[in-house]
Amino acid sequence: MTGLSLLLGTIVADAAQLKAGIAKVNITRKDINRLINDSLYARILVLDNKLESLVIISLDTRAMGEKGGVGINFTERLRNKIQNQLKIDGNNVMITATGVSGEKFICTDIEERIFNAVRNAYQNLVPVNIGVGIGKENKITENRRLKLTNGKEWTIRHASPLPPDEEVAGIGPVDPEIGILRLDKKNGNPLAILYNFAVHPYQGVPNNGLTADVPAFSSRVIENNLPAGTMAIFLQGSLGDISTVLYKDVNSPRDAEALGNKLGISVLTSLKSINTSKNSELKGIREVIEIPSRTDISERIASLEKEQEKLLRSLKGTSLNFKTFFPLYITYSIFEEYPSYYSHRYLREKMTDSKDLENLDKENLRNLDKYLRNIYAMEKLTRIQNNLSILMEQQERLATKIGKTIDFEIQCLKIGDMVLVTFPGEPVAQIGLNIKELSPFPNTFVTAYSNGDVGYSPTAEQYKTHALEDTYCIMAPEWQYIYEQKVKKILTNF
Repeated sequence: MTGLSLLLGTIVADAAQLKAGIAKVNITRKDINRLINDSLYARILVLDNKLESLVIISLDTRAMGEKGGVGINFTERLRNKIQNQLKIDGNNVMITATGVSGEKFICTDIEERIFNAVRNAYQNLVPVNIGVGIGKENKITENRRLKLTNGKEWTIRHASPLPPDEEVAGIGPVDPEIGILRLDKKNGNPLAILYNFAVHPYQGVPNNGLTADVPAFSSRVIENNLPAGTMAIFLQGSLGDISTVLYKDVNSPRDAEALGNKLGISVLTSLKSINTSKNSELKGIREVIEIPSRTDISERIASLEKEQEKLLRSLKGTSLNFKTFFPLYITYSIFEEYPSYYSHRYLREKMTDSKDLENLDKENLRNLDKYLRNIYAMEKLTRIQNNLSILMEQQERLATKIGKTIDFEIQCLKIGDMVLVTFPGEPVAQIGLNIKELSPFPNTFVTAYSNGDVGYSPTAEQYKTHALEDTYCIMAPEWQYIYEQKVKKILTNF
């Protein structure tokens, strides 16, 4: 719908008692034929102040929609069911994914399971006090876009090698903030901890079993260190270009548990300084705007094919293969002055005016240089080939949308002093930082993978740099300005 603006209820109900209900349900298929390290879950928080109800649903899956294993129009179907049967305004329902790679293992009856869990949470509301705080965790993430000396950027991935160190000029930003909403029962014990943080949860575990990754381990640490029955609910932040640290490390097993533990401890540390109160304010606005679709994919493909052809022409013949290259490379790297034999042989040739070893070294060094240049060209060709396949996939995806617009939902929820701004895809870190900067509310946080899936969403500037996120994007660069200005307008009038 174009320009749809649905007021969820600008409610200021400080005099009313805020109530909350929680539920958790396993959404893992039984017949996955794979080791389960830890299952996938849906976690639900229902809030009610007698005048308005809000529902937040967090799913352990990759995204909302087909890519997340929940099917087309999942958000709309579930919202309608909640509205029709529980009489909670469907526009007040936020459905978000944590971003874990579990889409192949989602149960077929996920819609029914989640609805029953929402109903259970709604039927078991208890009075709560709430408080908001900001934690910090700067040891488990890094920006995966490398700024290169040629002005382009390179995304750290397992699907492509890293560029040579001398070609790396810098890295992008990371947002270390953890947005935390604490909900305490009247006896002072926590009922739920809602926390927002940006991290790509694709680390995995050493046994290669199914896992809900970093968010699962961080939530477990939080819950295990608080009174029984407390639920930790993870909301994904602006993670589009954010990776886990040492993502490409080949010297130790990839283990999400260590990273999740650190995040969980950081949340627990911050909880100590969060005071709760009887603030029962609930506000919300939902709008669906139109974003222009991308139109430059054919030009991008042509540009990459031209670069590919140039690299192919740069390949030089050399007598070396890997078997002969590797020992020579080690030898000439370690023994730069006398690589081919002992020093006394070089001294004797100098005495006799002979240049046999000198000429051999020159030839070997020429061949080593050509072989290395071929390797670097091959690595660049690998990245180009990968990007070309992505662009061709996106070209097919956009075949019926060129010149048309993409529906883009924005939902802003205010819970006490916390403001959540949804994003239906994977915004890069800078977008989240921009929203925090333009918001008039100090505790504003972006929740990715929420209520839809437009995919990777880089800044307009990043489109020029040919990295993964801008290669995958289906929206025109203008999307950033349109989105940020619309959010600014909504929050200014919140």
